[in-house]
Amino acid sequence: MNRKFISNSNYVLRKILNNEAYLEILKDFIEAILDMTIKDIELNSYLGEKAQYLPKEENFGIADVRIRTNENEEMNIGIQFIDGIYVQTKMLMYYAQIHLNQLEYDEKREFAKTITINLLDFKYFSSQGYDKVIKIKTNEGNINLEELEMYVIELPKFTIEDPNNMTKKEEWIAYLKGCENKVLEKIKNNNKNIALLDELAEKYWLEEKME
Repeated sequence: MNRKFISNSNYVLRKILNNEAYLEILKDFIEAILDMTIKDIELNSYLGEKAQYLPKEENFGIADVRIRTNENEEMNIGIQFIDGIYVQTKMLMYYAQIHLNQLEYDEKREFAKTITINLLDFKYFSSQGYDKVIKIKTNEGNINLEELEMYVIELPKFTIEDPNNMTKKEEWIAYLKGCENKVLEKIKNNNKNIALLDELAEKYWLEEKME
């Protein structure tokens, strides 16, 4: 596997979560990280359909979904793990892939804003906080152009302040970072979607075969 543009975490989670049966897991994760309420969610199916034709450097990420919020705003959401090579390039390449692949739908639906969630299993930025939002705006005055928006979560910077009183966002990040079994059991008892993902991951590794 070429780790320049894909990590094991992306591969495994993509195999598990790109399934209509598990959209509730993705919905729960996105709502927690982006602090929003999702009315509808669907997989952007084109990625699975053409993945076999993509070179490895373009075939990355965990999931790509189209959502509609409670305020009826439509968005494309992409989720990926990034390893320690070419971090900024991977953020921008992934954003471009998710945003521009909307063209695959021709006139079937409107072009919508794209947000990517980038998970880093290492420290990258100099700031102390574990999460941040990167936005790039134009300097065209009052012209309303698309705003590039990328969420970044540096897992090693996250610490659990109170394992008995965690927000849903903290539960998700603690689970993805890895935590002691006692905390993990609390998280799984509180969040059925994390419990299901953990079960699916265990099942995957029991049945995993080289492809």
